[in-house]
Amino acid sequence: VLWPVPLSESKLLVRIPAGASLRITAQTLNQGGVGVPAWVIGSVGRMTGLASSIKAGSYEFDQGISLWAILRKLSTGDTSESDILFVEGTSFREMRIKLDGQTDLTHETQGMTDAAIMAKLGRTGQSPEGWFFPDTYRFDKRSPDIEVLTRALSVMQKQLDTLWKTRDSHLPLKTPYELLILASIVEKETGSPADRSMIAGVFVNRLRKGMRLQTDPTVIYGLGKHFDGNLRKSDLQRDTPHNTYTRQGLPPTPICMPGLASLQAAAHPAVTDALYFVAKGDGSSQFSATLDAHNRAVNQYQRGKP
Repeated sequence: VLWPVPLSESKLLVRIPAGASLRITAQTLNQGGVGVPAWVIGSVGRMTGLASSIKAGSYEFDQGISLWAILRKLSTGDTSESDILFVEGTSFREMRIKLDGQTDLTHETQGMTDAAIMAKLGRTGQSPEGWFFPDTYRFDKRSPDIEVLTRALSVMQKQLDTLWKTRDSHLPLKTPYELLILASIVEKETGSPADRSMIAGVFVNRLRKGMRLQTDPTVIYGLGKHFDGNLRKSDLQRDTPHNTYTRQGLPPTPICMPGLASLQAAAHPAVTDALYFVAKGDGSSQFSATLDAHNRAVNQYQRGKP
């Protein structure tokens, strides 16, 4: 068992499924490219006492490795891992592109519709937008991509449940989903992290007063592939379900994956009388309580007028 075993590749990657018995493990190793009969692998596993401690996961084997070393890897859980990063503010479409481009995953969802993916995740009929928590996720190589999505969905659900229970009282939000939608808008509108809770405060004030949110990122999201990078006045007037210039209240779905800071800002917005804000050009925003003050700020920061 200490001599090198033949491998079908110079660097072989084999994934052992969860709950695999010694027999299934031996068959998986043999079929995956370890040039030793499955019955021999099984016999050695029993003789060495390693059979009962085999752990699931993906394992890399280099040429020259012995059968003993292979079984030791499996018993100690010395798996081969990779990771993927989902960034705050990206859309589900962008997330899927990144997922499909991760070569260490098995791509079960590639070619599936968004609706089919959500059905597979037990969320039939729900939009996928916003439901996946942005973070770095480690996984065993050759894991199915649906497992990564399942974990990201679970993390977002837990974060949302916690923040909904601890949210500020009297927020003009009826459901945790509305909190998720608001957080996604805050995510896209925030240039400077220091302004995040103020931006949430502005939108909460507008919702309370029945004012339209009039936020450009929702319009851009509603335009979808029709958006060419230049937002025009005609775009603001083109009615879509996500156009908060033409429609009252929150849009029907989130517009991106909000991070924890934006979720917290939506649940605990700043107490302010501001109803407007405008970008100052340095990433931060100027907040105003009246339309006159806002127009002066627009002239100063957007049009270069004193």
